[in-house]
Amino acid sequence: MGRFSSFGERLASLKIGSVRYNSPKVQVFLIGFVCFLTPGMFNAISNLGAGGAQDVSLVDITSSLLYAMFCLVGFVSGSVHNVIGSRLTLFIGACGYPIYVGGLWALQVHHVRPFLIVSGAILGACAGLLWTAQGTIMMAYPMEKDKGRSFGIFWAVFSMGAVVGASIALGIQWKQGKEPNASTGVYLAFTILMLCGVAASQLVLPAKHIVREDGTLVELEATLSVKEEVREFFRQFKDWRMLALFPMFFASNYFYAYQGAVVPFIFNGRSRALSSLITNLGAVIGGLFVGFLLDLIPAQRRTRAMIGWLVVFVFVGSVWGGGVAFQRLFSRVPTPEESWRLDYNEGHAPQAYGLLFMYYFTDSLFQGLAYYIMASLSNNPFKLARMTGYYKSVQSAGAAISFGMDAVKTPYLTEQIVSWLLMFCSMPLALLVIRTIKETNYDDEQTLHVEDVPEDKLHAALPAGHHAAHHDLETASESRFKEEQEYHERP
Repeated sequence: MGRFSSFGERLASLKIGSVRYNSPKVQVFLIGFVCFLTPGMFNAISNLGAGGAQDVSLVDITSSLLYAMFCLVGFVSGSVHNVIGSRLTLFIGACGYPIYVGGLWALQVHHVRPFLIVSGAILGACAGLLWTAQGTIMMAYPMEKDKGRSFGIFWAVFSMGAVVGASIALGIQWKQGKEPNASTGVYLAFTILMLCGVAASQLVLPAKHIVREDGTLVELEATLSVKEEVREFFRQFKDWRMLALFPMFFASNYFYAYQGAVVPFIFNGRSRALSSLITNLGAVIGGLFVGFLLDLIPAQRRTRAMIGWLVVFVFVGSVWGGGVAFQRLFSRVPTPEESWRLDYNEGHAPQAYGLLFMYYFTDSLFQGLAYYIMASLSNNPFKLARMTGYYKSVQSAGAAISFGMDAVKTPYLTEQIVSWLLMFCSMPLALLVIRTIKETNYDDEQTLHVEDVPEDKLHAALPAGHHAAHHDLETASESRFKEEQEYHERP
């Protein structure tokens, strides 16, 4: 880890043209790339339906345990992140993904069932750490005017991992014809890519090395003491807004079990791979749409958030309402042999592809709004780490319950309607929180510029070799500050 750390700090001093390695945009792209190779690939294989396997019940049990562990670890992962730092948190979190794919591989090739369950629990614990580090970097590093685009860029890069992974699976599966399961080559390819993601996690810089485009520092301190973190952890629950966001957080991943269950019912092996490709393209487009929408509307920040809320509300109502009509075409059957298992051009397959695309497009809108609300409440990386941990914990609790609900063979239509109502009913409380959003948090939270920091502290925080670039930042600081002020003064 020491070698990776020193290597990453040397990278912090790099500058190519006007692009600095320690700028928020580069770091958001990098965290997107890490997630491209880890949860992005996980999503690709999950979107094959039951992880590409045919034993949906076993994968449901594993997924329920995975999200239960995600919930437990996620609850404290923000505090763990604040004590051990972003880079170590991210590294540990990334390690769980190749282990899980190994469990799926062992199930398919050797029919080893217990290892899949254990690997799911390991991944759940690791994912809580990875997603907390991700959320902190994505929300805390950028300037306030760039937080919507930050989500859009991250979500597009991350979701492209699932697109590329689905393309790999599709290429391998296409040769298998109408076989119902994913092949060994799919699991091998995904494992290799995820191991690359573990290594890439060490390229991301901690907050103390980041300097924004306006010359402000994200944070001088790398970590907090355990005592300080415990005190702040309990303090966050005194904020009523965290409780009001609970339903939105709970609903945000609830529907994955339903969608993962109907895919192997509808499609055969290769058409499942095509489904994964199409759905993740929907996620990419949705992420870019909502991210840039929330930043580029010429209005104050609270107004933009309200417009984003209205857009999400309309899409949730229309897309999931349309899903009810499609779901009425079929119902759950006792054995896999009674499933449709359509090829890509048979029966209702084209209609199903369109609906799944819109499900994941709407999912990106919903997640983007949730992240934007949190990012609008603070710029402090330690506070945002706790929010992210809370968000991922509650989100995973919902997912764990939904997979448990699917494991006991709940009718598909019931699962669909419950998922829809949870999302729909969470929206009014989210609107109450949006109404509290301030135009800026810079006035309430200490914001440090490079030129305001004593030289000894600056040298301790920023990597050697980077100080030559400070003059450029100081020169740009005033113009960037004016740009930020004009942004906040928009009508």
